[in-house]
Amino acid sequence: MTDITLLDGGLGQELVHRAGDTPTNLWSTQVMIDHPGLVQQVHADYFAAGATVATTNTYAIHRDRLTGENESRFADLHALALAEATAARTAHGTGRIAGSIGPLIGSYRPDVHPPHARAAPLYAEVATLLASACDLLICETVASLAHARAVLDGAKQTGLPVWLSITVDDRDGRRLRSGEPVGGILPIAHEGAAAVLVNCSAPEAIHATLAILSRGTLPCGAYANGFERITADFLADKPTVSSLTARDLSPASYATHAMRWIDAGATIVGGCCEVGPAHIAALAQAITAAGHRIV
Repeated sequence: MTDITLLDGGLGQELVHRAGDTPTNLWSTQVMIDHPGLVQQVHADYFAAGATVATTNTYAIHRDRLTGENESRFADLHALALAEATAARTAHGTGRIAGSIGPLIGSYRPDVHPPHARAAPLYAEVATLLASACDLLICETVASLAHARAVLDGAKQTGLPVWLSITVDDRDGRRLRSGEPVGGILPIAHEGAAAVLVNCSAPEAIHATLAILSRGTLPCGAYANGFERITADFLADKPTVSSLTARDLSPASYATHAMRWIDAGATIVGGCCEVGPAHIAALAQAITAAGHRIV
């Protein structure tokens, strides 16, 4: 029997779908502004499905994404996201809160990631805002080695456990989206991360990624997305999720993938974009049916 941490599923896409609004560059941040309380409900649904970790709705709250009147709400929006996650955890009675730190400027774009001297302080600013209400920080969708170094340097200053989560080529899980070998992430992660994961990548690609991550000494894990593929259009400047197409990925199929990850050594699993509460519920059932314990 293995102890498995069960993360929640995708937050941003789930919020956009439930709100029914046209996606903007602010993505799930805009939903949080326009629909107070919806974030808490999604967190609650994931807890009810069996997740033991609520990931905060802070992935896209970076200064470079907040323009106009929203720029002054940088700290306020972080506080709002933390309050909704905390309320859901309190109502559920148990669980941990993971403070999400997404990429600067845009996802899957290692070519536009700022240099270390500029990026690390920006990540540190976000990490500091999250630290007061979180049990751990999770640096998500890390697309390059430079990105990994910067976000880890910024996040580890809080003293909280930091989970470093990479994103890989959908066709070759042995490479980051930058094209760099996944193995290069291990020495960086060992400089301050408490776990190393892979997220927001095709489920099929992740099997190869975990074969590499499991060679390290840190706990490893995975949470895939449910997109058909990351399109060229999405990699343009200021993309929205309307450029992406959801694939036909049933809860049972997703659970089958995730159980293979556990067999390969993953002890932290969950879901990313287009993976919802039904997927997490099916995964929870599969984990316990296999004799593992969810913690």
